Amino acid sequence: MTAETETPRTTGSCCSPTGSCSDEAAEAPSDGVTTVYEVTGMTCGHCEGAVSEEISALEGVTSVTAEASSGRVTVTSAAALPEDVVRAAVDEAGYELAGRA
Repeated sequence: MTAETETPRTTGSCCSPTGSCSDEAAEAPSDGVTTVYEVTGMTCGHCEGAVSEEISALEGVTSVTAEASSGRVTVTSAAALPEDVVRAAVDEAGYELAGRA
């Protein structure tokens, strides 16, 4: 078989030109750990922002969604967070962590 008659391989797949899969595609990043907390005292968007800001500053936190209407705060982090660390962040924002929802 000559180079002119070989079928070209497409790019953008997880496989290398030799047909073996690369380690990079096999090691896709995980989404982390998502935990929902109950926070008392939030009544508005400003409250949501204050709680979100303090929790977002914690090491490993990738996402925070606070909802004043339900009192729930959803936190996604690289690893599980110690509850006392989350409690301290919520306290710093001026609210109270009731625990996990």
